[in-house]
Amino acid sequence: MQGVLAQLETTQWLDPEALRELQFRQLGQLLAHAYRGIPFYRDRLAAAGYAPDEAVSPEIWARIPHLTREDIQREGESLRSPALPPHHGKVHAVTTSGSTGKPIKTYGTTVTRFFWNVFTVREHLWHRRDLTGKLSAIRMLKGTDAAYPDGVALPNWGPATAMLFDTGPATLLSIRSTIKQQADWLRRQDPDYLITFPSNLIGLAAYCRDNGVKLAKLREVRTLGEILHPEARDLCREVWGVKVADMYSTQEAGYLALQCPEHEHYHAQAEGALVEILDDEGRPCGPGEVGRVVVTPLHNFAMPLIRYDQGDYAEVGGACDCGRGLPVLKQIVGRVRNLLTLPSGERSWPSLRISKIGELFPVRQCQFVQKSLDTIEVRLVTLRELTGEEEDKLRTMIQDQLGHPFELVFTYHDEIPPSAGGKFEDFKSEIAG
Repeated sequence: MQGVLAQLETTQWLDPEALRELQFRQLGQLLAHAYRGIPFYRDRLAAAGYAPDEAVSPEIWARIPHLTREDIQREGESLRSPALPPHHGKVHAVTTSGSTGKPIKTYGTTVTRFFWNVFTVREHLWHRRDLTGKLSAIRMLKGTDAAYPDGVALPNWGPATAMLFDTGPATLLSIRSTIKQQADWLRRQDPDYLITFPSNLIGLAAYCRDNGVKLAKLREVRTLGEILHPEARDLCREVWGVKVADMYSTQEAGYLALQCPEHEHYHAQAEGALVEILDDEGRPCGPGEVGRVVVTPLHNFAMPLIRYDQGDYAEVGGACDCGRGLPVLKQIVGRVRNLLTLPSGERSWPSLRISKIGELFPVRQCQFVQKSLDTIEVRLVTLRELTGEEEDKLRTMIQDQLGHPFELVFTYHDEIPPSAGGKFEDFKSEIAG
């Protein structure tokens, strides 16, 4: 791993054109492998004008259709390569949580897992962490009894980091614990670093602020798995005086982008995946433009995901003054299902201050579900049922934040559970296409 990390230390400073050349060189090997072994890709690539062992031109690349989740579900095992280069090692299955209601199964190899570990370590090194400190994680944990009140104690930060460094201890707690339980557990753990989902972080930081829970040793919060909104960063600065470092990854495609160590935007991990941000016509977006995220993991030969449209949207950023040539994503803005649709048909990303609602009203948790062009269900978990006057004030506040007088239907719940993968969406649409 040390040798590859040394290579990444060099490649991150290459100019974008040189990085693109390296990516297309690797794509040539991936496409030749897919063409020879997987009929689904042979047909697609031939129709785009590709022939094996020929250089992949940008023109041919742009003609290759996008791979969708529906394609993966429909084709299933037929997308799996019947043979691998020997050095790619063992094959393992990867199953997504299915937060869209459409779980998918893909495959990776020893090589894809190796690059996951490499980018894990790169992220630590970028943010100059003291690896001898204590790391606490609150997330969905499979096969581990990490329930409150004790969670689970581990001797190190995990195999990716421990194979190179002597790290401090780590502790884990299931995200199924209540926010009150999480705060109590964290107070007792007193970690140097915390990692959790952004939506959970907002509730946790607000609870600690409102209940005087201090985390004296905390140096940084790390987030993953969901869209990180600015209010989460603001809350962490306000409550704990620390920054947030976000990561953009998916189970099936690996690490896609890491937050720049000098700024709050992201650098695509170009050595591991080709990340394209494309407009509705399939053209590359420029700085300041928002488009669909289409990814191609460069090292997955077990089940190639060639131009995989995973449903995310991101905004392209300009060149970074940190000097890295890695492509810049200014922000990850969400998925189609997180788009608000106005009666006019215009769509936008909703701006909702969830923590502010919790400050002004006895609301523990809330979720917004657009049911039609005119109606949004507001699901609430409250300390008590709101009065008519409070509902009117909350309705006005939400309508102001959404920028339109939607009909808001308040429903009360004992809890609003996260998805099977432990993630939570504060806004989702049942009409967005």
